[in-house]
Amino acid sequence: MLNETKMKKKKKMQAYFSKGELMVLIPYAIAFYVFIIRRSLQISHDHFSKLYGLRPGWLFSPQSLNDVSDAQWRNFRSNLPILTVVFTLFAVLANTFRTFFNLKARGMSILWLFISFIYLFYLHGACVIFILSIASLNFLLVKSFARRNYFPFLLWIFNIFFLIFNRVYEGYSFSIFGQHWAYLDNFRGTFRWHICFNFVILRMISFGYDYHWAQQGSHFDHEKHVQRCHVCKSGKLCYQIQQERNISENYTFAMYLCYLVYAPLYISGPIISFNAFASQLEVPQNNYLRRDVLWYGLRWIFSLLLMELMTHIFYYNAFAVSGMWKLLSPLDVFIIGYGVLNFMWLKFFLIWRYFRLWSLICGIEAPENMPRCVNNCHNLETFWKNWHASFNKWLVRYMYIPLGGSQKKLYNIWAIFTFVAVWHDLEWKLLSWAWLTCLFFIPEMVVKSAADSFQAESAFGGFLVRELRAFAGSITITCLMCNQQWMSCEYLTS
Repeated sequence: MLNETKMKKKKKMQAYFSKGELMVLIPYAIAFYVFIIRRSLQISHDHFSKLYGLRPGWLFSPQSLNDVSDAQWRNFRSNLPILTVVFTLFAVLANTFRTFFNLKARGMSILWLFISFIYLFYLHGACVIFILSIASLNFLLVKSFARRNYFPFLLWIFNIFFLIFNRVYEGYSFSIFGQHWAYLDNFRGTFRWHICFNFVILRMISFGYDYHWAQQGSHFDHEKHVQRCHVCKSGKLCYQIQQERNISENYTFAMYLCYLVYAPLYISGPIISFNAFASQLEVPQNNYLRRDVLWYGLRWIFSLLLMELMTHIFYYNAFAVSGMWKLLSPLDVFIIGYGVLNFMWLKFFLIWRYFRLWSLICGIEAPENMPRCVNNCHNLETFWKNWHASFNKWLVRYMYIPLGGSQKKLYNIWAIFTFVAVWHDLEWKLLSWAWLTCLFFIPEMVVKSAADSFQAESAFGGFLVRELRAFAGSITITCLMCNQQWMSCEYLTS
């Protein structure tokens, strides 16, 4: 009876503190964003004539300007109409053949190979030869050595070798194989193949590991997982189940190539494991119904309009690219850094969700890349789990767990972030960024471990813990903004 009275009193105090926090936080949030928006408008208006990358806009008036200083966003935005037409044709063709001919994994893999190679020949021209050659060598390696215990070492050596050499030799020139092949350098397509090939590397490693584990026998406890997974309990198939499915008959060369060059996800992902891809090629995803896919597309259009509004009135990225932020006050530098971080998040959100949308329409559900807003990430671990989340899932499955998982977390993060840096590009600034991130991770892991062991006994203790987490979150966001500004400085210097 006494314990019950204490529990009621504790819940009453927690409700009191929560209500009090809410009454303070709502006015604070409103005041903060009103100030940020007003100041952003002011500095954009005062300095627009000195900024790079502003082009005539289409919102508000013919005299309005649009910030398209980010090359990646500018290229995606300008190619959006043709991409939409192409993927509409691909989706209609694939879904029509699947429906009328009742195609399963084998038939769909051949169909998608045909569609995807049309796409690849437009993108890369004769350089498709390089992609096919390296992919074929990887397939031979996997089929020859997958049953050996030292296979993972061979797989990593092979793929890291080509990851590095593709960049060092800038995708190779046909002339290095003889002058009689030099004429093929005139047919290299519209997009550098070795940039896209970084994603192909991840898929080649995924195929190798999934086949290797299939030969060893699965240790996945299906029943235990279903009991704990809320997605599986709802009658749907979660990503984990799709990854662990027995697809032994689908480890063919056609399925492998189809997985590597699957058109909707080829350029930028999201990244999906081989097992999950092959199982959905056999039976299309049913987690998203037609109305869900339609709503997903409408939300994407709304987000695109939000981005257009943002780049028409706030010139955050132009300040970073132009170097004008160096002439601003510390407060304005904070606002620009915060704005650039949100611009980057929304940019990748739109790019990744666009390609994921077309994959969903074609029956393949890839992991969501930006499941949580950047402003809702309170520590580095949460940030990296939700920024390029499909890559995070890939790293956990094929690096983090094989390297020892949480038991060796302090050590394996160094190998993981070094790989992430090399995967992005061969630059010292990326390696230094990766190692600095690892250094920041260490105190965070220590503090998090201490916080997990601390149990707040009182309502005030719970309030204190929440405030400390909020403070830690503000430090995380500030560090990310500083990192973005530092990367901008390096970009300008180079």
